[in-house]
Amino acid sequence: MTKPPGKLLPLVAALLCGAVLAQAASPSGPSVTSAAPVVSSTPGLGLLGTPVEPAEPSGSKPSTPPPAKPAPPKPPADDWNLAGHGKVLYLTFDDGPQHEWTPKVLQVLRKHHAQATFFVIGIQVAQYPDLIAAERAAGHRIGNHTYDHKTLTLLPEPKVRQEIAMGIKSKCLRPPGGGTNAKVQAIAAAYHQREVLWDVDTEDWKKPGTAHIEHAILAGARPGAIILMHDGGGNRSQTVAALDQALTKLTQQGYTYRPLPC
Repeated sequence: MTKPPGKLLPLVAALLCGAVLAQAASPSGPSVTSAAPVVSSTPGLGLLGTPVEPAEPSGSKPSTPPPAKPAPPKPPADDWNLAGHGKVLYLTFDDGPQHEWTPKVLQVLRKHHAQATFFVIGIQVAQYPDLIAAERAAGHRIGNHTYDHKTLTLLPEPKVRQEIAMGIKSKCLRPPGGGTNAKVQAIAAAYHQREVLWDVDTEDWKKPGTAHIEHAILAGARPGAIILMHDGGGNRSQTVAALDQALTKLTQQGYTYRPLPC
C-alpha cells in the first residue's frame, strides 16, 4: 500500500536538508595535524637552525695558562766575568779523555743538567776522538792541556811551543800541574790561548776518598768558582761518586753549571 503524495514530499525535503547541513559542518580540505617544532641536527644550531652559543657553567671563567718563565740569559761566548752571572759553578776535568771514566763523568753531568769544560791531553785525543765528539755534542767545552802533559816551566822554549801547538785547538790552555811563568804565558798568548787555572782543587788525583772530594766541592762552591777534577790519569771512581753527590746538594741550593768560554 503506497503513502499519499502529499505526505511523501515533506519527508524527502527533510532528508535533503539534513545532508546539506552535514556537508557544511565538515572542513573543505584535507585534515591538518599540528607539527612539532623543527630542530636542526647540526651541533650548535637550535630551533629552525638558529645559532646557539654554548652555555658556560655559572660563575666559571675561561682558564688561561700562566705565562712561561723566560730562561735566564746566557753570557756571551767570550764573557770571562765568571762571578757576574749569579750562582753558577764552572766544573773542569783534566787529563782525559779516558775510555772508562770520561763516559761516566758525562753520564753524571747529563743527570744533573750540568755543562763543564774538559782540558784534554793531545795523545789521549788521538786515541779517543769519539769521546771529544761526545763532549762537544753535549754542550761541553774543550780546553788544551798540552800534547803530552809535561811540566812546561821545566822545558826549553821550543819544547813549550811544541807542547802547546800540538795540543787540541782551543781558546784556553791549562798548563799541567798549574806550572806557569812569564815565558809560558807569553807563548800561550802567541797561540791566542788564555791560561785558565782554578779556584778549588779537590785533590781527587790523590784518591783521598769520595767524602773528601765531595767536601772540597761543597766547601769551595761560590758564584763563579772554577773547580778542578780529573776524568783521566787513573781510577776516577771516587771522583764520579763525589760529583754525583755534590751536584745533588748544590742544585738544591740553586746552583747551575756552565762551561768556560773556551
